[in-house]
Amino acid sequence: MSVETLQKNSTSRKLAPRYRVLLHNDNHNSMEHVVQVLLTTVPNLTQPQAVSIMMEAHSNGFALVITCAQEHAEFYCETLKNHGLTSTIEPEE
Repeated sequence: MSVETLQKNSTSRKLAPRYRVLLHNDNHNSMEHVVQVLLTTVPNLTQPQAVSIMMEAHSNGFALVITCAQEHAEFYCETLKNHGLTSTIEPEE
């Protein structure tokens, strides 16, 4: 009687690359408008987080809004742009 060992191929799922959604400062929109758009665009974002993102963009020229899958990042970026904000995405390092 022989014992056969079955080799199980390890299937490791490669994680999808994540993307950073950036909000850029502009001199056209009110701070209140920016905060409101962030709150309606990004799920689970709190008022203090939205204010913090807006202030960071205002002070530093841009701010990280969220890091997520490319599909979601593109959606958030487009939605922010549709509300008159300047936004870009970049691959996470």
